[in-house]
Amino acid sequence: MTATTDRAERAQGASPVDFGTYGDYGDFRPKSEQQAGKAEFVRPAYPFQGRITADGSSGYPAQAGRYHLYISLACPWAHRAAIVRKLLGLEDVISLSVVDPVRDGRGWAFREGPGHGLDPVNGFAFLREAYEATEPGYSGHISVPVLWDKRTGRIVSNNFPDITIDLETQFGRWSDPAAQLYPVDLRPQIDEVNAVIYTSINNGVYRSGFATSQEAYHEAVTEIFRVLDELEQRLGGRRYLMGASLTEADVRLWVTLARFDAVYYSHFKTNLRRLTDYQNLWAYSRDLYSRPAFSQTTNFDHIKRHYYITHGRINPTRIVPDGPLLDWDAEHGRQAI
Repeated sequence: MTATTDRAERAQGASPVDFGTYGDYGDFRPKSEQQAGKAEFVRPAYPFQGRITADGSSGYPAQAGRYHLYISLACPWAHRAAIVRKLLGLEDVISLSVVDPVRDGRGWAFREGPGHGLDPVNGFAFLREAYEATEPGYSGHISVPVLWDKRTGRIVSNNFPDITIDLETQFGRWSDPAAQLYPVDLRPQIDEVNAVIYTSINNGVYRSGFATSQEAYHEAVTEIFRVLDELEQRLGGRRYLMGASLTEADVRLWVTLARFDAVYYSHFKTNLRRLTDYQNLWAYSRDLYSRPAFSQTTNFDHIKRHYYITHGRINPTRIVPDGPLLDWDAEHGRQAI
């Protein structure tokens, strides 16, 4: 590709998805870290772990208009950041753009389409350009969300757990004071619940879907439903995971529940039970969906097309199912809990 054609592509966004030419998105970790011979899915590292601080002591001070989020509405890790940004009322403080949910071997890309578009900050065609700008020669995993610093022209963080915590704790000057997603007095309990949700549910569905042995699959899927059964009981007597107030823990659980019946049940074989088979979990999920921060950031078209089209090893035909038909707007009845 010449410099002229490269500039032209950047201005217009990436060329169309082409699995025939570029193949599926691959494993870009160093050979020593790859999963050769392993039947269990192991998530790659997230190397950019800068933190934003209200006082600027980290080198990245909380400032309105300085930072930009690159996300995919299909990705659960990135979806968290979009939800928290909206719950806190930070839409005018931190800008955001959405990549194409379908990803070929070149990774996440910027294209015009329903619910996604071109990069308004740097004019990148591919998100990998942000990684290359931050670390020339970067050859690792290209993930979302990415928190970008417009002032220094580099990635602050692609470590998704830190991004939402920093939004919740360091942008108090601009945040809605009613949204206390990570209150000091509940942090130990939230952290404890988050650890279980991540290991058994958020990452558990990937361990199930990408397992390459019956044993690894069975171990993952058994743990998923053990914890879902516990959460079903927990939510029988409280509206949210921590009680009466919505917290970071609910956001983290929601992004997996939102994708469960539409994708994970069939695509990742987490099919002992559906979300809709759980009385409390299904009502809880609809309760969260009734909030604009959840419903307006949830794009089931992006979610389904990403998983079913992108994962060629799991779904070689790349056919996207029409169903399931779920009534997310049905009355949830949890106001009285």
